[in-house]
Amino acid sequence: MGSEEVAAEATRLVRAADEAGVPLRLFGGVAVWIRCPSARTPPLARSYADMDFVSRAKARQEINRLFEVNGYVPEKLFNALHGASRLIFADGSTGRPVDVILDSFVMCHEIDLRDRLEIEGPTLPLADLVLTKLQIVELNEKDLLDILALLVDHPVGVEDPGSVDVSRIVAVTSDDWGLEHTIRRTLDRACESAPSIDLAPEVCETVRQRADAIVAALEAGPKTFRWRARARLGERVRWYALPEEARR
Repeated sequence: MGSEEVAAEATRLVRAADEAGVPLRLFGGVAVWIRCPSARTPPLARSYADMDFVSRAKARQEINRLFEVNGYVPEKLFNALHGASRLIFADGSTGRPVDVILDSFVMCHEIDLRDRLEIEGPTLPLADLVLTKLQIVELNEKDLLDILALLVDHPVGVEDPGSVDVSRIVAVTSDDWGLEHTIRRTLDRACESAPSIDLAPEVCETVRQRADAIVAALEAGPKTFRWRARARLGERVRWYALPEEARR
């Protein structure tokens, strides 16, 4: 399948879930392709090896039925061991893997997504797509391209479906210094890397302005006692999990 076909299939699955009353939203690279026109052409275009979805743990049985009915084969051993937080399937025709996380996105940091599944799909809201990318400590090229596409195509705003809702980002970082610190570092790296992938100077400036708007909102946002206590330790203590630790 090409990117367009993968996106169409992912959208079909979300629609089937909506019709069945099952909470399911798309995130990851395919979601970025759907939401960002710049992700469809060079220099920000890339390939998509899998599809990533999020649902609720209490809907686990319904998710299993949904994917099986639609021709997807469950990884039975993995799902038996890890099904409380994650389910894996494979397309019965192409073998393309599908990853369904439940309740929370857990990688370098943990982001609770349970209350983000009722917002109109097929993808998670833009702010959550941004969060799942900005929480990465060690970026690979695909993640960098996704971050840049999101910043190129969407302004930073508040409660606007076409904008990255910065109030959501502030809300999840106000009690989590580590997540905020990673977000700042990742934004810096994205801005520094933009010129090297042949983005036009004016596009690089747009990326920088939107990254600065996110940072300004973080600086102005409220901070809990827990945030301030952790900030005093800074980078002397590791503030993130390694992806292999999160998968245990």
